[in-house]
Amino acid sequence: MVKDFLAITDLTRKEIFEIFDLAKDLKVRQKRGQQHHLLSGKTLAMIFQKPSARTRISFEVGMYQLGGHALYLAPADIGLGQRESVADVARVVARYCDGIMARVFGHQIVVDLAKYATVPVINGLSDLVHPCQVMADLFTVLEHRGHLEHLTVTWIGDGNNVANSWINIASRIPMKLNLAVPEGYNPDPQILQAARQTKLSEINVLYNPLEAARGADVLYTDVWASMGQEKETAIREKAFKDFQLNQKLVDVAAPNCLVMHCLPAHRGSEITDEVIDGPHSIVFDEAENRMHVQKAIMVKLMRK
Repeated sequence: MVKDFLAITDLTRKEIFEIFDLAKDLKVRQKRGQQHHLLSGKTLAMIFQKPSARTRISFEVGMYQLGGHALYLAPADIGLGQRESVADVARVVARYCDGIMARVFGHQIVVDLAKYATVPVINGLSDLVHPCQVMADLFTVLEHRGHLEHLTVTWIGDGNNVANSWINIASRIPMKLNLAVPEGYNPDPQILQAARQTKLSEINVLYNPLEAARGADVLYTDVWASMGQEKETAIREKAFKDFQLNQKLVDVAAPNCLVMHCLPAHRGSEITDEVIDGPHSIVFDEAENRMHVQKAIMVKLMRK
């Protein structure tokens, strides 16, 4: 494997499934109460520009279960690019720790951390992509479906970092990926072009959520305004009002469709209570699987 995990496209298809195999094993061991201290004595530095419940808990608890230690570094602790340059932070933290996880705004920050750090860097989220989330999503679908190939996955909402990571995965695993977005909220054009050039999957950008949801195996949504976009909330609520994941969309999807959301959910906005709490929802399975998949990623990178 490569030294760092900044985007799903850093991995080959084979490496993706190797991570899933390890995640399954680690999950089984954890459920049985079996120790699996594969990172005993190792320390992960967790650099946060954006706060997050799931990212902090899943990485911190995951490192503890692996026999290691996770160090939480809040925005005020470092001041990336303000109090100290990203390059200098990377050089110093790499002298203390065995790995770095960063949850940041600009994607260039994780790129620069990886460039200057001598230890593995994991992208816990950037404004461009959210690879750990979508790896956990895929693992969860695999658990429920038994396979990933040639499913129809429908994204409803903003063409954001999670949507971009789904496009990345479509360049590794064959699928039909429908992205239903309001006009002006398309996913990253370069990521879209690169995935389409592989000719592995059918990737459609649509502006009609009902059309996109028809026959879908997976229905997925996210918040309409992500962290850092709070000033756009009113504008986005107007633009996205017809892009709610509700029962009407579930009814036109495949009978056994799976409903997903990366959380936190704004119930009554991008998704309704009856859908997120309904029989098709695997939302809390995917939230749990963040930890198991990230543990596998850390082991693959940090045990070298």
